[in-house]
Formats: sequence, C-alpha cells, structure tokens
Amino acid sequence: MSDIIIRKARLEDAADILAIYAPYVENTAISFEYEAPSLEEFRHRMKHHMEKYPYLVAEQEGKLLGYAYAAAFHPRKAFQWLAETSIYLAPQAQGLGLGRRLYEALEKALRDMHIIDMYAIVASPSQEDEYLTHHSEQFHLHLGFETVARLDNCGYKFGRWYHVLWMKKQLNERSHSPSDILPFPSH
Repeated sequence: MSDIIIRKARLEDAADILAIYAPYVENTAISFEYEAPSLEEFRHRMKHHMEKYPYLVAEQEGKLLGYAYAAAFHPRKAFQWLAETSIYLAPQAQGLGLGRRLYEALEKALRDMHIIDMYAIVASPSQEDEYLTHHSEQFHLHLGFETVARLDNCGYKFGRWYHVLWMKKQLNERSHSPSDILPFPSH
C-alpha cells in the first residue's frame, strides 16, 4: 500500500473512475441509480464537482483503485459550510485501508476549505442481502461519523426497499462569524 498515491482527479480519469463506479450501480444498492451514466454524463458530473470541491483518486502504478469526492450539501448559501461526500473502491482495493487514506485526504482538503461538517448519505438494509450490507455504515462509523437521521424504506431497487442514513462528521468548529469558504485549488 505504500506505493499508492492519492492525487487530484483529472477529467482524463473519467473512464477509469466510471469503471469503478458502474458495478456499484449495476450490481448493488449502494448507489440508488438504476443505470450507470454515460461517460459524457459522468465527465460532466466530475467537472461540476471539481469547480469548487476536491475530487481525489488513489493510484498505484498508473491504475486507479478508488476515488472520493465532495459536493455541495445544498445549493442555498446558508448551507455552504457543509459538504456531501462519496467514496468508491475497486473490489481488489477493499479491506486494505485505502478507503481511510482517501477519506483522510478528503477531510484535510475540506478542513482547509473551512467546511464545518461533512455528510455521507449511506444506503442501509433492514436485513443484509446480496445487494447491500452494513459495511458502508460501519466504515463511516469507524471513521468518526455519527448517524444523524434515518429515512426508512425510501429507496427502491432490485425489488426491495432500503433505508438511507445521513451520517455526519464535524471537521471545524462553529462560530458566530464563520470563515469564508475557500474553493479547492484545481491545480
């Protein structure tokens, strides 16, 4: 794992990142999308997020093993100190501590931007099945997130209803005069 680098994603990485994401859409309830986006749509999403927020990849010998990114929690100005985060790993990269490394890099970038809270929206089954386990929830709890809301039976995929957990991790202290949000440096 020591030869793995965490770096800023580039739009040229879109096909490799989509190759990591698509199986989550097609084979799991981790993503509530029913169909994987086209490469053009995925590249558009990346570009939109990268205009202001960090989008990071883990790379080993030129091969991408995972990615994590942040996005606006909500478009209204009063929510600017919050960010929504996502992380996806290639199957061969799971269980090696890479998710922690990616999230730690993402947290540092968000902290430096003056983001106060990072949120993860996590699918959760009533009972584990072949499409969804509690692994993502446990991963986020292990990294210091807390569950702040649970929406019961709100996502329907593969003929089943799944819950959604809103999980939060505080990165910076709140004040009556919060610091301006700094954009993530694109270069």
